[in-house]
Amino acid sequence: MQREEGADPVETTVARPKAYKGLPMEGIVARRYAKLRRSGRQIGEWRKQAVQLTAGLPDGARILEVAPGPGYFAIEMARLGRFYVTGLDISHTFVEIARDNAREAGVSVDFQLGDAARMSFPDGSFDFVVCQAAFKNFRRPGPAIDEMYRVLRPGGTALIQDMRRDASDAGIREEVDAMQLGWFGSFMTRRILRGLRRRAYSTEQFEQMAAGSAFGGGQVAPNGIGVDVRMTKRNRTA
Repeated sequence: MQREEGADPVETTVARPKAYKGLPMEGIVARRYAKLRRSGRQIGEWRKQAVQLTAGLPDGARILEVAPGPGYFAIEMARLGRFYVTGLDISHTFVEIARDNAREAGVSVDFQLGDAARMSFPDGSFDFVVCQAAFKNFRRPGPAIDEMYRVLRPGGTALIQDMRRDASDAGIREEVDAMQLGWFGSFMTRRILRGLRRRAYSTEQFEQMAAGSAFGGGQVAPNGIGVDVRMTKRNRTA
């Protein structure tokens, strides 16, 4: 259909604000990060966490990892053979890498492309939602928490694990040394973590976000250089 001569043009697209802070994790940047995150003892640590964090879930539970990056933790949860695991990430490259990693590991994980603050899943889709080391990068943290609430089933829990703003340089050094990454990997990881610390939230800020969210509050506890934020969706009362 032709526009009438002299008519004002109609804007057909609306620019949306960027959903993340910092540079996009795409292409070679994402692939270098993925390589770094599988070095040293990190895969073994994710394997332990997969067992610990899912211990109370029933067989057949549905788990969503928000911002899984290369997918290593989601894959370790899927290796347990007890759950249906989904991953949602805004990076095209990370989704490709995660799908390749899952195929290589021989496990089934539904890695999807999407924004944590605008999830495409129906209400009450998951029993457990977890987000590790990524929340500080979200441009809209409040809506992201509310989306976690929406996609959880009543009685389900969301767990955010991320850096604390008040993490010390000594704490970061100790954390990285335990990863056994080698000289260069340790140097780069310390540098990255010190930079990311500027985006991180304090324990008090997490308490305020949880209280102001659809969850109405949560348990917020320091954990090393990070913080654990556990929020449960209350069962509906008759």
